[in-house]
Amino acid sequence: MSLKIGLEIHASLLTKTKLFCSCQAYGAKEPNTQTCPVCLGHPGSKPVLNKKALDYALKLCLALHCEISQEAIFSRKSYFYPDLAKNYQITQYEIPLGKNGNIQVSKNKIKIRRVHLEEDPGALVHVGGKSKASISLVDYNRSGLPLCEIVTEPVITSASEAREVVKQLTSILEYLEIFDIKICELKADVNCSIEQSGYTRVEIKNITGFKEIEQAVIYEIKRQENLVKKGGRIIQETRGWDSEKKETYTLRTKETEEDYGYITDTDLVPQEITKETIETLRRELPELPQQKAEKYAKKYSIDKIDAEIIAQDKHVAELFEKIIKKIDPKLTAKWFRHELLRVINLTEKTIHELNLKEEHILEILSLIKEETITEKTAKEIVENLVKKPFSPKQYIKEKGLEMKKNIYELENLCKEAVKENQNAVKDYLAGEEKSINFIIGKVMGKTKGTAKPQELKEIIKNIIHDENTQ
Repeated sequence: MSLKIGLEIHASLLTKTKLFCSCQAYGAKEPNTQTCPVCLGHPGSKPVLNKKALDYALKLCLALHCEISQEAIFSRKSYFYPDLAKNYQITQYEIPLGKNGNIQVSKNKIKIRRVHLEEDPGALVHVGGKSKASISLVDYNRSGLPLCEIVTEPVITSASEAREVVKQLTSILEYLEIFDIKICELKADVNCSIEQSGYTRVEIKNITGFKEIEQAVIYEIKRQENLVKKGGRIIQETRGWDSEKKETYTLRTKETEEDYGYITDTDLVPQEITKETIETLRRELPELPQQKAEKYAKKYSIDKIDAEIIAQDKHVAELFEKIIKKIDPKLTAKWFRHELLRVINLTEKTIHELNLKEEHILEILSLIKEETITEKTAKEIVENLVKKPFSPKQYIKEKGLEMKKNIYELENLCKEAVKENQNAVKDYLAGEEKSINFIIGKVMGKTKGTAKPQELKEIIKNIIHDENTQ
């Protein structure tokens, strides 16, 4: 099956004020309390461009390797919707801030068609839920927030790749410190088409969340395939995504750019973007995720995939760089990827939200390095550590979880286990190599997981061998 997927991603920028007025951008406690004549589009009100928002958008253009426009020009996109107070949206159409960029996803470079600035509309509040609402209210606090729209070419070839593009872009936005996932919003419109329909484009609007984007693409592609198989015809349309039912639904058909009647906004004069401005912003760019991953792999000789996963989250990367000043980078990288991030993902929170302390992570890795605790004990500690902070060193003393190193004590425990599990011994002697793992598990239970499984395996093998060669 051949398919084409393109993304239009909208990310709100972390500015103090809105795009064209001095209203506070975020943190409203009540609806319609952070508005003014400009963001509500009252007659005679004049927009003024927020320079910080422009600089943020230009930084993103640079991070995505775009060609930068020599000036910022704004247009009016006319459409009629309850959350759009002016009946038009100020955006960029003919000349975007950036074009012909790319974003690296695994081994592929996904082409970026354009990056531009625009204002956010207001928000509809459906009383009683979207599907059951008897009335809908409008909150204009969001109206006028600075949005950066990133449009890819339709070169994405799978739902998982679409998810990864959005994930990588979010990572870049956070590294640039122009976006905060806890405060700002990121939504994607997804364009899907399949070869069987002649690549008739279907757009799915306003999907939030990495998983939701992947699920929406999977559903829509399947819907189109099934429709074609039944002899139906795919029509160009805009669809919504129902996150509860996990399905798309029709919103409107045959919408094109011409329907919006773009005209230049005469209230906003063109803003020159000088070479000096670009070079100043370029110097301010931080080391980005891909650069960090390459550095980790080259400088510390750690696994490339480990490096990419650690570098993807800004807060994880910062913690990693602090820890490796005192602990071996290879050990740290392996443990971060396979244990720390596993546990963090289970909580469905960020490392920043969990408030994990550097000294506690350092204690765990020191205990592993010194062979004071086993990997099993380390897993137990970090699973509890994400719930509340405590000292791992104190924890293992209180729980008696220090690694058993007394060889005579281990041999006696292994002899007990062998004696108590003769059926497993017979299976092992009959060629069932895995049967020895059952005995190891019994010894691990006796030691509360404070012994090395590989060491136990050798001791148990020797005991069985000695008992059967006398």
